[in-house]
Amino acid sequence: METVQELIPLAKELMARRPNRKMVKLYVLGGVLAFFGVVIGLMETVCSPFTAASRLRDEEAAVAELLAARERKVLATQTLREKSKQQEAVLCSRALSNRQHAS
Repeated sequence: METVQELIPLAKELMARRPNRKMVKLYVLGGVLAFFGVVIGLMETVCSPFTAASRLRDEEAAVAELLAARERKVLATQTLREKSKQQEAVLCSRALSNRQHAS
């Protein structure tokens, strides 16, 4: 069935044959599932611009968070390097002062 206009002849043919109860239930179940599929497809089509915008915002937030984390990591490594340089300078000056007194 490609169009809705084919439903009425199908229903007339089914009623003319006098299908048993199981077949009627099966046809009703198939029709209900098809109807829900159409409704879900329409809802998806209507709501897709909103979900696309929210996905874009989520992706932008994730990128910004990654950049901020990278900057924090770079700053942390820089401060560690500066501290290690200061400690080396203190140790070198102590070593020099010990040599001067030793001689």
